[in-house]
Amino acid sequence: MQKTSGRKRQPPWRRKYSRKARFSERRSCEHPLVSVIIPAMNEQKTIANVIRAARQVHESCEVIVVANGCKDRTADIAAAMGAKVLKYGQALGHDVGRSIGAEAAAGQILLFTDADMAIESRHLRPFVDAVLGGTDVALNSYRGSVKRRQVHPVILAKHTLNTILGRPDLLGASLTAVPHAMNRHAAQVIGSENLSIPPLAQAMAVDSGLTVSAVHQVPVGRMNRRRGKTNGRDLLQQVVIEDHLQALQWHLSHTDSRGGYSDHGRDRDRVGR
Repeated sequence: MQKTSGRKRQPPWRRKYSRKARFSERRSCEHPLVSVIIPAMNEQKTIANVIRAARQVHESCEVIVVANGCKDRTADIAAAMGAKVLKYGQALGHDVGRSIGAEAAAGQILLFTDADMAIESRHLRPFVDAVLGGTDVALNSYRGSVKRRQVHPVILAKHTLNTILGRPDLLGASLTAVPHAMNRHAAQVIGSENLSIPPLAQAMAVDSGLTVSAVHQVPVGRMNRRRGKTNGRDLLQQVVIEDHLQALQWHLSHTDSRGGYSDHGRDRDRVGR
């Protein structure tokens, strides 16, 4: 019978990431230029790779993980890797982690990504570089497929919002999709509380005259984990559509009933005479 040492065995996740954790802690900085914000909910399988890529976007960088109602080891792994972990026992709601992370961020550039997909650092840096180059809000230029007989409702919503905002050039580029980045001035103009409603944040950014550009394509549509339906309904899709409707309502309330578009010579005052 093989003898075993009296040394207590570490759990597999700690043995796997402990060396990386020490490296990450050495790289943490007191006054970061870039804050990478990662909302997470039960993502222990991917969080380490997401943090590792985030660390490499800039030499002056902090990583903030918002552990949103996690019941697994996501928060433990993130803390072991040197990330700043904001832990909440109950789920906060879709995209609320973005607002919380932005409020806690110390960097002048805020880069947002998700914990359920490990995007390589080479695909994250272009967003930081764009903001360093003068862009206020740098969007993922991925817009989904529109060359179909039946286009996905979320894609249609993104195109519709950008057109009404007077930015049809953005096509389906949206703050709904990660990764994206913005400077601190943009975050202050938008208001961190509004970042949890990405289409509304985008409408505010455009209407405020901020420089909003689609800078780099990351095909997150193929990377997103497929989520099940509840009673035949896609609840996340419904949330995103409602967010776009809220953004449109906000835009109309700050322009006019036609969203700032001309009535093309119609004399509506004559109707009913």
